Amino acid sequence: MSLIPSVFGQRSNVFDPFSLDLWDPFKDWPFNSALSAPVRSDLSNETSQFAATRIDWKETPEGHVFKADLPGLKKEEVKVEVEEGNILQISGERSRDKEEKNDTWHRIERSSGKFLRRFRLPENAKMDQIKASMENGVLIVTVPKEEVKKPDVKAIEISG
Repeated sequence: MSLIPSVFGQRSNVFDPFSLDLWDPFKDWPFNSALSAPVRSDLSNETSQFAATRIDWKETPEGHVFKADLPGLKKEEVKVEVEEGNILQISGERSRDKEEKNDTWHRIERSSGKFLRRFRLPENAKMDQIKASMENGVLIVTVPKEEVKKPDVKAIEISG
């Protein structure tokens, strides 16, 4: 009898380097741990799809720059939208590979499905001048910001 549970009704092999049989102490927690290997039932979990889209946001003196890693997606599969209240929304959908009846899946780690990320932009963002580009699976959204006007300072001469 094996101490490692079987997966998909198959017998486990402790010495199999491709085995999915890793003990995961966080298996039943409401989030995915690093050891949790996604299986078919996890692909429908939309929460994990939202969290799977990694986006960096940096502010420069000229504006805000968002970079999203979207490998394998075409620009036609991604939407960049602006909503009222200075909300920037990035969304899209990554489709699954087609399954053939004779295929045997050993591991499914790439996510598929819809994703959506929303960001509230500051008041000084120029919403009408937002630009987006996509190259090598990286979406770059640039949001210029209004220049901060420095108050005019007038020196007053001191008499006496």
